[in-house]
Amino acid sequence: MTFAPGKYDEVCTLVRNAVGISDGTGGGVMLIVLGGNKGNGFSCQADPLVTLLLPEILDDVVKQMRKVDGMA
Repeated sequence: MTFAPGKYDEVCTLVRNAVGISDGTGGGVMLIVLGGNKGNGFSCQADPLVTLLLPEILDDVVKQMRKVDGMA
């Protein structure tokens, strides 16, 4: 994962602010866009601990999605 602004970094900032996550407060936002006006892409703005936990968090999301689809 790169540590530079992504295609949708401005939108990610808007979401982060809208949900009350400001710099230094912990937490984070990951935005995944499929077929957007800048094409597919993602942006992630998170504190270091959340960034380290992202693989585990995303793995849990995949497990939940497979369970809903009956693929688990």
